[in-house]
Amino acid sequence: MFDHVSIGVSDIKRTGRFYDAALRPLGFTRLSDGESSLGYGGKGVQLWISAATKPVKADMESGLHFCFNAPDRAAVDAFHAAALEAGGKDNGKPGLRKEYSPGYYAAFVIDPDGYRLEAYCGK
Repeated sequence: MFDHVSIGVSDIKRTGRFYDAALRPLGFTRLSDGESSLGYGGKGVQLWISAATKPVKADMESGLHFCFNAPDRAAVDAFHAAALEAGGKDNGKPGLRKEYSPGYYAAFVIDPDGYRLEAYCGK
């Protein structure tokens, strides 16, 4: 359905360090590297991050979050650990979420700008 998603951030260098670390275990890398924008993905850019003077304020009660596919449960675990080490905050440790579906394995973090992120594996 979506070709890509774009978000604005307050500190592009800090955010780049965070996403470089957090997305690596999922098989996603920085494919575009500019002074004011970064692009992440596998074969093509699917997440654009841009420096913004007025980034949208993250709101824990808004329901907004971004979910990344993980190849396996170990990648979900590694995403969570890498994100926390890179300055993210825990928003749900890796584990089964049977309330979503029987094999739903996920972890949740908050990035340095307050955006909620999820890594998910259905295997």
